[in-house]
Amino acid sequence: MEAVEDIVIVGAGIAGLTTALGLHRLGIRSLVLESSDGLRTTGFAFTTWTNAWRALDALGIGEPLRQQHNQLFGLQLTSTISGISTAERQFDATGARRGHEIRGVQRRTLLETLANELPSGTVRYSSKVVSIEESGFLKLVHLSDGSILKAKVLIGCDGVNSAVAKWLGFKKPAFAGRSAIRGCVYYDHSHSFEPKFFQFFGEGVRFGLIPCDDKTVYWFFTFYSSSKNEEMEESPAKMKQFMLQKLGKIPDNVRAVFEKTELDNIILSPLKFRSPWEILWGNISKTNVCVTGDAFHPMTPDIGQGGCSALEDGVVLARCLGEALRDKQSMSSEEEYKRIEMGLRRYAKERRWRAFELISTAYMVGYIQQGNGKVLNFLRDRVLATFLARQLLKMASFDCGKLSAS
Repeated sequence: MEAVEDIVIVGAGIAGLTTALGLHRLGIRSLVLESSDGLRTTGFAFTTWTNAWRALDALGIGEPLRQQHNQLFGLQLTSTISGISTAERQFDATGARRGHEIRGVQRRTLLETLANELPSGTVRYSSKVVSIEESGFLKLVHLSDGSILKAKVLIGCDGVNSAVAKWLGFKKPAFAGRSAIRGCVYYDHSHSFEPKFFQFFGEGVRFGLIPCDDKTVYWFFTFYSSSKNEEMEESPAKMKQFMLQKLGKIPDNVRAVFEKTELDNIILSPLKFRSPWEILWGNISKTNVCVTGDAFHPMTPDIGQGGCSALEDGVVLARCLGEALRDKQSMSSEEEYKRIEMGLRRYAKERRWRAFELISTAYMVGYIQQGNGKVLNFLRDRVLATFLARQLLKMASFDCGKLSAS
């Protein structure tokens, strides 16, 4: 079976659904292909910084998400070696445009909010892409069920193992040598944590807590991988035991978060990133094909910008395509094709240096934060703590703009 679609988006994650909703707001229809049989909600939650809220406001879904997630008013960094706070930063609460707005947002809530704003039938589940071919101005997208879609625009939002990124010539993302365990704990009554982002650094580990609302706390734990760590991959019980042994000197209520987390609410994943040099020289777009989100710029989570930058990508791409496809009824097929190619080039130009900066900063911050050794520990805790906190806010100050340029 063959069908023609104007815009095909591969992947119904944050980047894919954001792009689809941005296009929908501009009156442009798209089809989102998702290989799973439902929304992929692994990861539990993520930090949404000021730049993410600007993108969510551009999409028109910022307010309902704010009502479900508490705002954080500070960042606290603590050494697990000494047990002493090494830096603390208060966030200006005067508003997203003048100050900083940070919240822990549950991934399921975000994805469902994005999906619910889309027209019925926009997302097609159980639709795995197996190959991509060229056919004149169109791209032939072959699916695992044997069907073929003819796409005028093909957008890869299909994660670190992206089939679209591979077609564009990108290499597989590199392993950063570290892994992350993530989890979420749900309290019957209110937890005791202040509305802050708590980060802890020790000998080769980095972890943190983010209160999402009055009853939910999201946490992460990153560490250097080894052959012994591979034994944990299929055993949440071993992951939990490993973490409890590595927590160091921390407050009892922080330790209790890890102790209280149910095994079903713990996952482990290796950390991967794309070389920043490949971002500078690679094909972010080519003819009528481009990539966004983790398919474009996978990065380590050390500045908390993975999901936030995917939101930025979606808004910028929708805006560029919206401008390209304006008054398309009066265009010939060749003119439409050229306008699409120019629009995707504009998107790539706008996002290239931003992605380069994010990947580079995340890797640098992670190296310092999770480094081991007396000298590095001393520099991190006594000299660089404030600098590292400043980097998080610097990366979060970006504004992706509105959906419409006018």
